[in-house]
Amino acid sequence: MKLKTLLPLITLTAQSVFSQNLEYSPSTMSTYFKEFDLAAKENIYLWNTNLYGPILLIDPQTRTIYANEEDIEHTLTQQEDIYKGVLPKSVNIANTAVDWGGKRWAMVMLPLSENRNNRINLLAHESFHRVQPTLGFKLNNTDNNHLDLKEGRVTLRLELEALKQALLAKNIKDVNKHLTAALTFRSYRHSLYSNAANSENGLELNEGIAEFTGLMVSNRSEKEGIDYILKGIDDFFKNPTYIRSFAYHTTPVYGYLLSKRRKEWNKEITDQTLLSDYFIKAFAVALSTDLEKAVASLKKSYNGKLIESEEEIREAQIKEVITNYKRLLIEQPHLEIVFEKMSVSFNPSNIVALEDKGTVYPTMRITDKWGVLVVEQGALMSPNWDRISVSEPTVIEKNKISGKGWTLELKEPYSIEQDKTTLNYKIVRE
Repeated sequence: MKLKTLLPLITLTAQSVFSQNLEYSPSTMSTYFKEFDLAAKENIYLWNTNLYGPILLIDPQTRTIYANEEDIEHTLTQQEDIYKGVLPKSVNIANTAVDWGGKRWAMVMLPLSENRNNRINLLAHESFHRVQPTLGFKLNNTDNNHLDLKEGRVTLRLELEALKQALLAKNIKDVNKHLTAALTFRSYRHSLYSNAANSENGLELNEGIAEFTGLMVSNRSEKEGIDYILKGIDDFFKNPTYIRSFAYHTTPVYGYLLSKRRKEWNKEITDQTLLSDYFIKAFAVALSTDLEKAVASLKKSYNGKLIESEEEIREAQIKEVITNYKRLLIEQPHLEIVFEKMSVSFNPSNIVALEDKGTVYPTMRITDKWGVLVVEQGALMSPNWDRISVSEPTVIEKNKISGKGWTLELKEPYSIEQDKTTLNYKIVRE
């Protein structure tokens, strides 16, 4: 799937928007900004640019803004050496880059981690998104629905297990052995699913490179960096889906290991680079001509038996979930909403692929010319991201419509109507 002009408005929410209501002091916010400012200056070499720039720290419960500089439209008020205000409801809250108040900002949700390195990592990740268009990287967030299928998940988990071993290896020979295994599992996966290599590459060039940037700017020690990566992978395995979150844990590992051999390798890539091919060449990996046979031989060394057993159980369970979503969002009467100028925030770790029908996002918030849609129990995004479907409306009161697990607040002159033939609903402009 390739997104079009909607991409700059897409935001990824990796933490709950229902955080504890905390009172953040200007001095604490100032400390966060200063520590990232210092780390960004120390790592200018990474992209030959200073990642420190406009930043919005947002309390998602109160929508309070804590910024490191003034907005062009003078919405924010200075308090000590930071700026404070309230984010309009028309702007979605997420960890992302956003155009607001006459500037392009890195937006990060509060609370930040108590760990200084983790705070810097996140601020650097989102600040990369803020500057990535100027670095020549298109904003690209592709769904990878094959990673919700058994073999896709198995080979991804095997790849990450091999990467974990590469990080822990004590000599270059063993590092290369595990890297070869990882890239074998990856290449085999790409051979199983059409366009898998391209769709994975799109997300890795976007989120993967951003997370690699955060990892490098965080200034962790070697042990701290490896521990952080390993914990991230183990936590990732617990996610209900890998469709949109895998890139946070693949590209950074390859990049981290490659940076030990070629410190500024990242400056060699563009948004046209096929990262799998690039890493195979950069690490001088020779892949087997029989990938299926190679995978069968290698997987026992990387928890293959356990992984396959767990994925067989999950496959049986997810079939029932998919059947229920198909009934609710496709087969039964439902509301289909076409986008005009969409902005969306969602959690990338809990989505469900409905084969070629699109992807179900259990929670999301969408703003558009027609109003605001809040989803709490599932909505089906079309494959090309031009429309979304929710279950049949059960309450219609002028501009406020709701159904099972969703609410829609319409602006004038929009309303909904039901097609007498299909019984499905749609938004119309009066």
